[in-house]
Parts: sequence; structure tokens; C-alpha cells
Amino acid sequence: MARTSKKERVFSAHEVANICGVVNQTAINWIDKGHLEAYTTPGGQYRVYADVLANFLQKQGMRLPDELRQVLAEQARIENVLIVDDDQEFNDMLKQFLDKQYPAFKINQAYDGYDAGRAISEFKPDLVILDIYLPGVDGYKLCQQIKADENLSRPLVMAVSGMSDDTSEARIMDAGADVFLRKPLDFKTLPTLIEELAEVRATRRE
Repeated sequence: MARTSKKERVFSAHEVANICGVVNQTAINWIDKGHLEAYTTPGGQYRVYADVLANFLQKQGMRLPDELRQVLAEQARIENVLIVDDDQEFNDMLKQFLDKQYPAFKINQAYDGYDAGRAISEFKPDLVILDIYLPGVDGYKLCQQIKADENLSRPLVMAVSGMSDDTSEARIMDAGADVFLRKPLDFKTLPTLIEELAEVRATRRE
């Protein structure tokens, strides 16, 4: 299935063949036999996403070319962040921390599920820091909507909760969250975690 994202680079069968050092027909055969996932353009041409190609090359024990590494690095980059939490003090503190750590980030805030839904649609975040228990649409449903929306660029969801019940983590991870954190958060650990998640995002297949 084609994904709509300005950040995602796709490769033709001919480009795949050049990268892999094989003839064009070999690349087409890989696709036809289901070894390499691809989608078809309206004109009938195969296209392969960068992350799919990278996973294929890694499974085959082949070296990732510099061009592909650069594409993956671009896809890993986080630019837009949305903080969704009805605790305004926490929300503002987290924004201030991220503003200082990542001056290039564009950070938006929402304080309930309804505002978050509108912000996600308009802002198209790369990372959503999402409180589970929100007024309006709860975090579980919101996380599912984020992960199912093909108009988004496969955003990461970092779920947070101040509740101590053991079922929260399992439920939000089942809803598609990439990580679950309990409050109070140690803000100093966030940059490393964000960078690790961004690397996963670059090569994750949806």
C-alpha cells in the first residue's frame, strides 16, 4: 500500500537493481515472487520504499549504499512534536525542556483529546507525547487513530501516565504506542529515548 509522506523516498525496480548489483529483471523477479515488497504506480511501474529496501538488503547480508543511508537518516529526523496532556503545568514544562534541547523542533500543545485530534490533522507531528487519561477522546483511542491515519508520516507515540494500574502499559502498547513512560518523568532521559525511537522509525515497516 502506498504511503503518503513528503519524507519518504521510493526506488524503481531499475534503481533497486543498480543498488544490488543485479540486472533489472532480477529485481522484478524478487518483487513478483514476494521476496521484496513493492507497490505499483498507476502506470504499472514498481516502487519500493527506502525502509523496505533497507530491510531486504540487511536480510540478504548486503551493504547499505550511502544514498540509502542518507535517505533513512532523513526519514528518521523529527521536526514536529505534539504534546498532549491535560496537566497544563506538566505540558508547559515539557515544552520548555524540548524547546531548549531541540531549538529546531516545532512544538505544538493540546490539553484534551478533541484538541489533540485537530492538532494531529493540521500539524502532522512526527512525535506525539500522549497522556493516556484525557478529557474527551481518551489516549487509547487517540493512539489507535494516529497509527491508522495514512495521511501521517508514521508518527511515533510516546505514551505517559501518572496512574499506577498495571493494565495501562499493556493497553496502550496494544493500541500502537512505541513506548510507555510513567510520571513523574525524568526529562534528562528523553533526548536519548527520542533519538533511539527516531532510528527505529526510519526503518520500521507499517
